[in-house]
Amino acid sequence: MRRQFLTSTTALVLLLGAGHAYAGMDEAKAFLDKEIGPLSTLSRADQEKEMQWFIDAAKPFAGMDIKVVSETLTTHQYESQVLAPAFTAITGIKVTHDVIQEGDVVEKIQTQMQTGQNLYDGWVNDSDLIGTHWRYQQARNLTDWMAGEGKDVTDPMLDVDDFIGKSFTTAPDGKLYQLPDQQFANLYWFRYDWFNDPKNKADFKAKYGYDLGVPVNWSAYEDIAAFFTGREIDGKKVYGHMDYGKKDPSLGWRFTDAWLSMAGNGDKGIPNGKPVDEWGIKVDENSRPVGSCAARGGDTNAPASVYAIQKYLDWLKAYAPPEAQGMTFSESGPVPSQGNIAQQIFWYTAFTADMAKPGLPVVNADGTPKWRVAPSPHGVYWKDGMKLGYQDAGSWTLLKSTPTDRAKAAWLYAQFVVSKTVDVKKSQVGLTFIRDSTIHDKSFTERAPKLGGLIEFYRSPARVQWTPTGTNVPDYPKLAQLWWQNIGDASSGAKSPQEAMDSLCADQEKVLERLEKAGVQGDIGPKMAEEHDLDYWNKDAVSKGNLAPQLKVENEKDKPITVNYDELVKSWQK
Repeated sequence: MRRQFLTSTTALVLLLGAGHAYAGMDEAKAFLDKEIGPLSTLSRADQEKEMQWFIDAAKPFAGMDIKVVSETLTTHQYESQVLAPAFTAITGIKVTHDVIQEGDVVEKIQTQMQTGQNLYDGWVNDSDLIGTHWRYQQARNLTDWMAGEGKDVTDPMLDVDDFIGKSFTTAPDGKLYQLPDQQFANLYWFRYDWFNDPKNKADFKAKYGYDLGVPVNWSAYEDIAAFFTGREIDGKKVYGHMDYGKKDPSLGWRFTDAWLSMAGNGDKGIPNGKPVDEWGIKVDENSRPVGSCAARGGDTNAPASVYAIQKYLDWLKAYAPPEAQGMTFSESGPVPSQGNIAQQIFWYTAFTADMAKPGLPVVNADGTPKWRVAPSPHGVYWKDGMKLGYQDAGSWTLLKSTPTDRAKAAWLYAQFVVSKTVDVKKSQVGLTFIRDSTIHDKSFTERAPKLGGLIEFYRSPARVQWTPTGTNVPDYPKLAQLWWQNIGDASSGAKSPQEAMDSLCADQEKVLERLEKAGVQGDIGPKMAEEHDLDYWNKDAVSKGNLAPQLKVENEKDKPITVNYDELVKSWQK
């Protein structure tokens, strides 16, 4: 019995390559053979070279147990279940990669920042926290880390310039504070088959006087929503829009994830408007937040933002299934795949794999989707040069409260899961692109027809307009929770859109005032501006060549514009 137990244990140890005794090139080659194969932008020789570097750099940390954490996404489950055990086998560093709800990640990172207790050695948290990390100075800035303390554990083949999201994780001081691990955008989703149906096209043209196509602006989106709602297709009554409205934390992301910028609030600027961003928060020339309400030159409760909330409410009520009003984000997500939704203005590309599964009502018999994704339409206040939507960028962050040796071991693991060796395979699993080289890999050219325009979008010049929350937001965890509570009041009918946004900007300013009073963010923390009326701040903005806060547009229903999807894709390829 004992011998049998020893034999099975030995087999298990050999299998896992547990402990540093078994870590090395044999394990790396086995991993490359079994898991990576041809799916890498690197040649096999370069993959082995990169793996050899990890083996050598990890030697001082062999046998160490480290813990890292990320939110629940397919990409991170793949890292946790496949890449973490592989890294352990190759390097001898034992990694526990926890995958938990996004809200829990934010709560735990706040706890570590407040207490200094080392809960995790590495964090994949949204780059939405870039303004928080820069101002509190509790995260190691990676630019200095890679050149200094962490130089001996920084992969010479990392190639930071290949990361499409590095501008999102760079602070106003020019330093990189986070390294992207996965990214996805919220785009416009529509039934390509229905839009190309001759009868639908003829009926739409007869009713509206222009062609049914991808809406460029909200006026066209609204017309298309009205046209499809109540129409019968394949014996089913369909809807022209999908959304969700339950007063729940997930309602917050629906708005902080750049809905107001799509309407046209804030100023021009990529990745974010300056001096006023898409949250309506204004900063001075030193990046100090000076206000959120229009009374201080902010834009959270100004006409563009109120219009954004009003349109959200109107469309939810008139064009979405009645049950959508009581749904949360996760409940509403799968609805378009059931086959009775014509379009969705705000659809996360993280759903792509689930929406492209064979056998679904929205997938053809040959495995190609009946739907496509395209750039989101913009509202009447939007101007060229503004961002047009949101991109989530879950990014590796090393807190200063983590001991240096543990941070080094975690940094090795972070680089392993974003390395050129593994990134194509990881992206094939999760479809959350972080590297330009991966997006242009031939394997994605081959797979593109089954992904409904996702690859075409990521290869297009349009993608730069989709960006995360920027550096104007000085404390993301504290400010983000104010959104769902206030907008939930508008969604439930307890407050008008104007009242809800007045309340939201006032609540944001209370947080800014507390931060200013406490002085915890030093000379880059808030410094509140004097109060004046909207006209004053609009004139002040225009005199400086800026936009926000804009005055109310008399006719918020502008001329509708659509484009042909296939022509749009061709124009990108030129």
